Amino acid sequence: MLTYDWTKNRGQVSRVPEIDDLNLDGAGVERSKRGVTVNEFLQSVSNPAVYAAGDAAASGGPPLTPVAGYEGVIVATNLLKGNHEKPKYLGIPTVVFTIPPLASVGLSEQEAREQGLKFRVKKEMTSSWYSSRRVGETYSGFKVLVEESTDRILGAHLLAGQAEEVINLFAMAIRSGMRATDLKHTLFAYPTHGSDLPYML
Repeated sequence: MLTYDWTKNRGQVSRVPEIDDLNLDGAGVERSKRGVTVNEFLQSVSNPAVYAAGDAAASGGPPLTPVAGYEGVIVATNLLKGNHEKPKYLGIPTVVFTIPPLASVGLSEQEAREQGLKFRVKKEMTSSWYSSRRVGETYSGFKVLVEESTDRILGAHLLAGQAEEVINLFAMAIRSGMRATDLKHTLFAYPTHGSDLPYML
């Protein structure tokens, strides 16, 4: 269960878990402002009989609906079969549904630098591309980060029509460890926004 605190907190809207009425102290369940404090298996660090997922858990995942569902499956598996599943938060896309949509997955340039990664950046304004012109999109562009040594896609950031769909292709590549070269040589249906992807790599 989730409630929203629409007050500004460091420039972002905060999300508050709806767990205050569960008497967690009475059950010896440690919690923080983000939710139940859990280990790598989404199990309470203070009461092993309790698991938490989604907005109720102070996990490392972003507060997104698909992440909550994903964590719920992991919790169910660990409850039924013992602790062996851990969430993998790599390559989870986010979208701001503006016009045009703004979508992102993976690392930003700053995050990649902070991790000491060596990477190349390809970026371009794409309002002159056919996919933008045919729908009258006057503002569109992309930025993609690819690690030099492994050819792995580290991050993708899109502003364009259908960015909310195209970002899923980048997310799949990041989560599966697909090389940028392999994705670049994929044949996409044309004319679609997905067919622009090889030109972004």
